[in-house]
Amino acid sequence: MAYKIGFAGTDGRTLLSALVTSTATSENYQDDFQGVVIRGMPAMPPFVMKMQWPVEFIPTADNSKKAYAAAIIDALKNGSIDCVVPMPEDLLLDGLVDELEEAGLIDRIIGFTRKSSFIEGDKIACKRFCHEYNIPVADKWYEVDAGNYEEVLSTCLVLLDLYGGAVLKYPYSAGGKGSRIILNSWEIKEVYDTLIKNYGKSYKRLFGKKSEWPLLIESRMSGVEISFIFFIDKNGHFQILPTSMDYPERFPGPASKNNPITGGMGSISPHPMETSQLIKMAAEDIAQPLINALKEKNMLRPCMVYPGCFMSFDNNMSPTRIRVCEINIRPPEPEWQPIIRRTRNLGALIKATIEGNLDQVTPEVRSDQISICIALVTGSGGPQGQKGYPWSCTKGETVDIDFGYLKKKKIQVIPSAMTYSAEEEIFKSDGSRVVYCNVNATVKPGESRAKAAERLRNKVLTAFENGKIRVIPRENPEGNRLDVRRDIGNHFDIAEELLPTKM
Repeated sequence: MAYKIGFAGTDGRTLLSALVTSTATSENYQDDFQGVVIRGMPAMPPFVMKMQWPVEFIPTADNSKKAYAAAIIDALKNGSIDCVVPMPEDLLLDGLVDELEEAGLIDRIIGFTRKSSFIEGDKIACKRFCHEYNIPVADKWYEVDAGNYEEVLSTCLVLLDLYGGAVLKYPYSAGGKGSRIILNSWEIKEVYDTLIKNYGKSYKRLFGKKSEWPLLIESRMSGVEISFIFFIDKNGHFQILPTSMDYPERFPGPASKNNPITGGMGSISPHPMETSQLIKMAAEDIAQPLINALKEKNMLRPCMVYPGCFMSFDNNMSPTRIRVCEINIRPPEPEWQPIIRRTRNLGALIKATIEGNLDQVTPEVRSDQISICIALVTGSGGPQGQKGYPWSCTKGETVDIDFGYLKKKKIQVIPSAMTYSAEEEIFKSDGSRVVYCNVNATVKPGESRAKAAERLRNKVLTAFENGKIRVIPRENPEGNRLDVRRDIGNHFDIAEELLPTKM
């Protein structure tokens, strides 16, 4: 009988996790696994039926934590699932694990309790936690009052002088969009005003108008940004999954007011700088101290941790220093997608995390492959002249997909911000990141990873440019509302140019 793993959430990573769990073929672990989506998006069940994917669905009454908890508890009790992995951090921050604990089912869920979820939910508390247990972070960081511009200004000026940059961070859950980078003095007031505009209402809701508003300001870290995913079991055993690289900015180039940080425009795996030395440093300097801290704080339980880090290297591109900029407690989107498409035994890793024997199950990685995930997002235009993702988006337009072409080209399409009209039997856009396109390739003998990545990128771009995936604009039936970043994966080229003899 298959071991059924429920993935709770609505976005693309949720569906792909269930699909990979059901279909990936391990060479070392023979257990049969079934992936189950708990809730998902409205378009996902009809999409799965059309694709004939072996994925099951469990509905919830709504998108609240209470509704998820009720559906999960019922599914665990009636055998529809054997364990559950929450995907969005809000479920953990709102206390989903606590709900299962009250039902006597806490040993069947991966994730932190509400009390322990401060690791992601409160960046200032997490910085104190890391400092206490010698987990390396930015060289300097300060807790200031966001309502006191003079304090923010003086702190930023000091960090600009000493470190060449400052980072303002709204310290609570912000969907990966709460950081603001300042690189020179001219930017301070504008960046500050934008942050207050974005989060002023949240501050007032949390603290009122008269109380201090906590704001984290840290020194800008240089080097290469690399993130790691740790599975940790109840006994403190852990495994590190393959790395990936995110493209969070809406357009190529550095983040700015006209090029905002989004939920992620695409990702690649492995990270172009991934080496065994780098993984070893992450294990010794981040994972083990973190596990020691979790044990001492009585917080250790089956969990998934995703620390975003900055790495420094010597002239041989060997890692010399690692620092944590934040710690997340769930899989990232979209970085998770290419990672699990290179992992043959996701189900076995999750089961071992639940059962406490991760020391006996190692990630089985397609090391000869690279994987690229590219988001197709809602572009500009519409009845109100919408700017497109991540700003205002047109919704309710028909999604047209040439499934035969995509199958022939081995381009996997994962629906995200889509709905389905059963009456019309058509998929429709719900705005934002409409679909993800995933492609893998084995690096051919004598071929560089950069060339392999170029093949994959061009495969997706060709499909896009030829209209094989379209959102049909109301005002132009022959057009395409979708837009895409065209540089996903180009860091393999940059890495090879940086040190051709090593990469």
